[in-house]
Amino acid sequence: MAHSQSLAQRSGVVGGFIRTMDVLSRITAYLAAALFIAGVLVICQMVFIRYILGMSTSWQTEFTVFSVTAAMLLGSPYVLMTGGHVAITILPDALGGLPQKLMRLAASLIGLAFCAALAYGAWVYVWEAWEGGWTTGTVWNPPLWPALLPMAVGATLLSLQYIAEILRGEN
Repeated sequence: MAHSQSLAQRSGVVGGFIRTMDVLSRITAYLAAALFIAGVLVICQMVFIRYILGMSTSWQTEFTVFSVTAAMLLGSPYVLMTGGHVAITILPDALGGLPQKLMRLAASLIGLAFCAALAYGAWVYVWEAWEGGWTTGTVWNPPLWPALLPMAVGATLLSLQYIAEILRGEN
């Protein structure tokens, strides 16, 4: 497998950075899976409470939205690392060689720029929510910053994973 072989050949700071990002991406993928499962279980609990017991629910919908959204955001670095993202590669594949590498590098740099801008904005948003004591304004009314934190962490890790993929040189 080329991916494992090139990783094994990397040493020094660059290799350490790539390996560290790969480990962090795997860890957040497990966290994402746990959050997704939690969201599904809470939906099942909500259906039982609401439709079987006939009681009202207050926090389940909001928790599910937060947990599933966090799962998507925290799982994105792993998706990038494993090449699981959707890509239209007909033109680069047709060109091959240096043009293909340059097109993939350009796409990675654009993705990196977008994710870095998103990470910056997300951290500002988390800070404002923390400082302002913002809440969701719903019946449950939890603080907003924990729901925003996965966006900032996920976008930051995705940016760092883009750097790792560029340094890996397989793009």
